[in-house]
Amino acid sequence: MSYLWQEFNIKTYPAETLVFRDGIFYKDLSEYESCEYTAEKNLISVIKTPKLPIHIIYIGEISGNIDLNIDINAEKSKIEMDFKTINKKSAFLNIFIKNTGKNSVFNGQIIDKNYNNLKMSVIGQHLAENSGIFIKTRVAAYKNTITDLYGSAKIEKNAKNSKSDISFSVLADESAKIILKPTQYINSVPKNAAHSASLYKPSENQINYLCTSGLGEAEIKQVLEEAFLN
Repeated sequence: MSYLWQEFNIKTYPAETLVFRDGIFYKDLSEYESCEYTAEKNLISVIKTPKLPIHIIYIGEISGNIDLNIDINAEKSKIEMDFKTINKKSAFLNIFIKNTGKNSVFNGQIIDKNYNNLKMSVIGQHLAENSGIFIKTRVAAYKNTITDLYGSAKIEKNAKNSKSDISFSVLADESAKIILKPTQYINSVPKNAAHSASLYKPSENQINYLCTSGLGEAEIKQVLEEAFLN
């Protein structure tokens, strides 16, 4: 899957893979044994502890209502997710991760370029001891767009020593409207539970350094955007 690196800057490695492009699951590009995919629910279920990490790759252009549900049922599972998309039309993206696997960890990276209206809901639910859910979301919001981001970490009873971190960061045009809604529901003592939401603004030192390198205004904007996203 070298094209993923060339076109989308996503590194692949030895893993069980599930590949989605433009919202469609590509079975021919996917290789997995320890999980099941249910198309009707857009559900990935981890049914047994994998020998290799599970790598979920979601790339391309999105629009309309999109759900992605991930159930981690097996102990000691390691799941990685790379989510790199563009929405030129309105999109509502709902990602729900449920971790019932003791000592299992989910690491997710969500990157989106928003040229229209984007509403995103990211929910991580811990239902087992020592479970981990880490999701970092970065959005570039362009001129006259609306970006509405909701993130929720739910640490349920008997999920002690869980580790949770759901974060949002947005690079926004001055005309863009940004709504950030971080929440936490903690019913068991976690090992750590972090949550953040921020707007990214390049520093004067960064801009001045790029100016002295001979870059024009448009080139500087492009360099800073790529650095933020990648």
